[in-house]
Amino acid sequence: MFTRRRTLLLGAGAAALAASGASAFIFGRGVEEGQIFTIDGIAIRGTDPVAYFTEGQPVAGSAEFAHDWAGATWHFASAENRDLFVADPEAYAPAYGGYCAWAVAARGSLATTQPENWAIVDGRLFLNFNDDVQARWDEDRAAFIEEGDRRWPEVIAANS
Repeated sequence: MFTRRRTLLLGAGAAALAASGASAFIFGRGVEEGQIFTIDGIAIRGTDPVAYFTEGQPVAGSAEFAHDWAGATWHFASAENRDLFVADPEAYAPAYGGYCAWAVAARGSLATTQPENWAIVDGRLFLNFNDDVQARWDEDRAAFIEEGDRRWPEVIAANS
């Protein structure tokens, strides 16, 4: 179903943040109930979040392998992927609750996302609105991530 592939950038930045004692929240984790982008209660439009990491592409999940976490229902392509998520959901859940990474960073707002517009940077999954927004975000990922991490608390507070 999904054929587009995004670059995986798994760098030392994640290790440096973890070693520095950065909080889980700064690392893009720690979402709370109601802070996940869903459609009809389903996260990532039913796409398996673990597959981005294990298969390097978005893969449609199935309600047969569903799990509820942080106020959303997550679908998985297999029981194995579901179990990986259940063991450590913050490792696989998208940054900024699955909202558009560019919108959080550039506009300080929430926007929907498409599963095909994604990237993994330093072990974090980021989603974006569409191809054009993804291209803008790709121009300076590091700066957008830094700004998104800074803005996320105020963005989610303004929308709670």
